[in-house]
Amino acid sequence: MMKKTVLITGATSGIGLACARKFAANGDRLILTGRKPELLEEIKKELTAKGTEVLTLVFDVRDREKATECIENLPKEWKDIDVLVNNAGLALGLEPEYEGRYDDWDTMVDTNIKGLLTMTRLVVPGMVKRDRGHIINVGSVAGDAAYANGNVYCATKAAVKTITDGLRLDVANTAIRVTNLKPGLVETNFSNTRFHGDTERAANVYKGIKPLTGDDIADTAVYAANAPEHVQIAEVLILATHQGSGSVIVRK
Repeated sequence: MMKKTVLITGATSGIGLACARKFAANGDRLILTGRKPELLEEIKKELTAKGTEVLTLVFDVRDREKATECIENLPKEWKDIDVLVNNAGLALGLEPEYEGRYDDWDTMVDTNIKGLLTMTRLVVPGMVKRDRGHIINVGSVAGDAAYANGNVYCATKAAVKTITDGLRLDVANTAIRVTNLKPGLVETNFSNTRFHGDTERAANVYKGIKPLTGDDIADTAVYAANAPEHVQIAEVLILATHQGSGSVIVRK
């Protein structure tokens, strides 16, 4: 199996970190991006010790200028990106829309939508030129239907779905594949971020149910990336066993 060059955004925690470890275990080489250089360096050290080639890039996907600089100045041997995992994203706040914080809205829209678009715009033209590649966007069950107080976050993940679908149409004349992964309840630092560091409130999200892990989602990403060339895993909804939808969770 040919070794792929995989670029993962938001690779310092959660699903992004799990993807880094799973693609590394698959024998691929990694370009990892994130906002925290010290965490990127720790992950690079961990994975290179196991024989994985790793290049780290420090930038926030909201910073289009910095993202452009980093991608355009990749070393020649790293320029041909085979798989782009648009993972960087977050939820902030869980209150009625009419009580939402403007800053939270801006951060979610700028990260979950505009950051994903920026990375797509920077990486996919090279894939089109080479007539090969794979874009894996990390969406959410929240993109299928809104849940109470999820308003803007749900809207951003609905945008990820339609943006992914649109891209798939745009590259249908090429050998590029496009995948939307839609996780349900995944236990990462997602809820801690959403509740602005309120650890107790975040922990309550996962009480009474065995949630998914970042590894569960990463397994699906690696599977999609390694499906036969004529197979395009277009969309995968991944829920915990006792979760029926974004709003139906049975706790025991």
